[in-house]
Amino acid sequence: MAKVRGIVLINSVVRLLQSANFATNHHKMNVLVLGSGGREHALAWKLSQSSNLQNLYVAPGNAGTAGLAVNAPIDPMDFDAVGAYVLEHAINIVVVGPEAPLVAGIVDHFSTKPEFSKVTFIGPSAKGAQLEGSKEFAKRFMQRHQIPTARYESFTKTNVADAAAFLKTLKPPYVIKADGLAAGKGVIITRDYQEAIDTVNDMILSSAFGKAGSTVVIEEFMDGIEVSMFAITDGESFKILPEAKDYKRIGEGDSGPNTGGMGAISPVAFVNAEFMEKVKNQIIIPTVKGLHIEKINYKGFLFFGLMKVQGDPFVVEYNCRLGDPESEVIIPRIKSDLLHFFEGIASGTLSECDLELDDRFATTVIVASGGYPDAYEKGKKIALPRQSDSIVFHAGTIEVDGELQTNGGRVLAVTSMGADMDEALERSYSTIESTEFDGMYYRKDIGFDLRKAVKS
Repeated sequence: MAKVRGIVLINSVVRLLQSANFATNHHKMNVLVLGSGGREHALAWKLSQSSNLQNLYVAPGNAGTAGLAVNAPIDPMDFDAVGAYVLEHAINIVVVGPEAPLVAGIVDHFSTKPEFSKVTFIGPSAKGAQLEGSKEFAKRFMQRHQIPTARYESFTKTNVADAAAFLKTLKPPYVIKADGLAAGKGVIITRDYQEAIDTVNDMILSSAFGKAGSTVVIEEFMDGIEVSMFAITDGESFKILPEAKDYKRIGEGDSGPNTGGMGAISPVAFVNAEFMEKVKNQIIIPTVKGLHIEKINYKGFLFFGLMKVQGDPFVVEYNCRLGDPESEVIIPRIKSDLLHFFEGIASGTLSECDLELDDRFATTVIVASGGYPDAYEKGKKIALPRQSDSIVFHAGTIEVDGELQTNGGRVLAVTSMGADMDEALERSYSTIESTEFDGMYYRKDIGFDLRKAVKS
C-alpha cells in the first residue's frame, strides 16, 4: 500500500514538474530588436540573460549582436520586411532601437493589422515619437502641461522676418534648432547676433538641414550642467531607469563639433535625492500624464535631456527611445530582468515590476574611426583584447570572411564597472589600450567635469 502511495506521489510530483515546466516554456518569448548600433548590442546583451527568453533576433544587427542573437538582414525602415519576419519567427516582442522607424510610424503601421494583435512593440506611436521628431511639438506639449523648459519661439518661411526681433529679446548665446530629425547635429549655438540671424536664414531659406530645418525653434540659452534621464512606461505607470551624463563633442575638454556621443558615466555625482524628486514631480509625472490626457499611445522608453540650472531641472529635449551611448552605460547597471519589464508593458502590469540597480559606477568610452564625425573610412581590421574587465559593445562593426572590421563612425563602446568612476574608467581605458584598428580615436577625458563633483 505504502509502495502504491509512493508511486502515486511520485507521479503527482512528475505531473506538477511537467506542468510547471510547461508554464515556464509557455511564457518564453521570441524577441526582435531593431537597429544596428551600440544601443542595440547593449539591449541584446541584457535580453540574452533573461530566463524568459526563447529566441533573440536583431535586425540588421552588427558583429557584436551576432554572438548573442540571430542577425536578420532587414532594414528597420522596411516595415513590410519587418512584418514578414515577425510572423515567420513567431515574434512576441519587437524592441524598436532607433528613432527613425518610430517617427515614421512603425507602431501605427502594425497596430491596424489583426495578424499582429498579439505582438507588442516597445516604442511610441508616431504622435508620441513627435516628442523627438519635432522640437516645436515638444515645446508646445511642455507648455500645455507646465513642464519647465527654456522660453522659445518657432519660425517658418511665413514669419522668418520676425526671428530678428525675437533674437533681440534674448541675451547671447543664442540657441537655434532645426525642428526635425537631424541626427543630433541640428543645433547651433552662437554668441553673435548677426550669425544667429544668418543661421536661421540658412536653415529656413537655404535648406541647410533639408526638411528638418523648414521650421526653426529659437530658444533662450540655459546656463547649467546637462544630464540624461530615462524612464520606461506602459502609458499609465513608469519606472525611472539610471541617469547618465554623456559627452557629445569630439574633442577633449568638450571642444570641436558634436557627435552622436563619445562616452558616458552613470550614476551622476550631482544628481542627488532632492534633484531626483524635482525631476520626477515636475517633469516625468507631468509628461506621462500629459501623454495619457492627450490619448497619445506611448509604450516604451522616454529620454529626458535635462539641464540643471541653479538646482532646478529644465527639459532641453525629449527622445522617444534610449540614448546612445547612454544605453551602454545604464543597461549594465540594471540588475532586474529587462524582458520582464517588456512583458509588463505587454500586459499593463509594469507597475508591479521591481527595478533593482547595481550601485557601482559604470563608464563607457567610445572608440571611433579617424575623421569622425566628418568623413572616415570603413573596413579597417579590428583586433580586440583576448581578456578584459570590460564589456565591449559593438557600434559600427561587421564581420567579413571571419574578420572583424570597422563599419561606422562610432565603432566600439567600452563599458566597465567599478567602485568609483576612476576605477571604472581605468578599466575601460586599459581595454582600449589593448584594442587596435587603423586610425582609431577616443577621448581620454570622459568624466573630467564630474571629478570635482565626485571629490567634493
